[in-house]
Amino acid sequence: MLLNYLNLIRVPQWIKNLFVFVPLLFSLHLFEKDYFLNAIFAFVVFCLASSLIYVINDLIDIEADKAHPVKKNRPLPSGAISKRNAVIVAVILFAWIVLLLPDFNKEFSRLVIAFVVLNVLYSLWFKHIVILDVFSIAAGFTLRVLGGAYAISVPVSSWLILTTLFISLFLGVMKRHSELKLSTESESGTTRKVLSQYSLNFADQMATIAAAGVIICYALYTVSDRTVSVFKTEDLIYTTPFVVYGIFRFMYLEYISGKGENATKIAVTDFQMIVTVLAYIVTTVLIIYNII
Repeated sequence: MLLNYLNLIRVPQWIKNLFVFVPLLFSLHLFEKDYFLNAIFAFVVFCLASSLIYVINDLIDIEADKAHPVKKNRPLPSGAISKRNAVIVAVILFAWIVLLLPDFNKEFSRLVIAFVVLNVLYSLWFKHIVILDVFSIAAGFTLRVLGGAYAISVPVSSWLILTTLFISLFLGVMKRHSELKLSTESESGTTRKVLSQYSLNFADQMATIAAAGVIICYALYTVSDRTVSVFKTEDLIYTTPFVVYGIFRFMYLEYISGKGENATKIAVTDFQMIVTVLAYIVTTVLIIYNII
């Protein structure tokens, strides 16, 4: 019973909210208690907000999910949890968010509200509009990064925002690519309406552009005057190979292994991706905090 509710609120998907910690990492305040705790609380709020969205989305898509080869096993379409109980869960999550927001500044509160509104609009409308659907996903990740910055009251580099935008666009396009392959291989056909407006070739080209955007923006961030001035080092450029390898590894897993639909699963199960992310974080901390 408990497992069904954990699946309903998508606990494994909370890993996406780790983007909230990006500003903390690059703020030079990572090891300061107050900043770290504020980032933790912001992470909790985004976890509650994203779970609320997942429940709302599942309530909206319950009939479509019943026709999906994988999503049909989710708690709502499978009947493991009733619509009534799902609504109760959504109300509880919303109440927690409302109770927690007064502890933050107005900028953070407004951003969380914008995050929820954006994702509700995505569930109701945007996900049915070609290109706008993946841009909506990207906007959600960008809001997470901005939320992390507002929560600890620090500025965030424009290059870092652009890098986040392109990473999330890349992940969104790769998800669509995977869904397209699944729909063409499945006898049940397409279960997501917007997929009929995509093609594998179009998705490939979008993924290539987004991947290039990630690499270029991050590389420019590492050598920008502001970055070098703030961190007092030019060595951050040496973290770029980890970013490039991570992008190529994800593309390999999608194009060769067909595993690109679930980025969260890749992040926690693929050994090479785990090592790459950890190596990137450790190297970045060592460089910008002058530990080496």
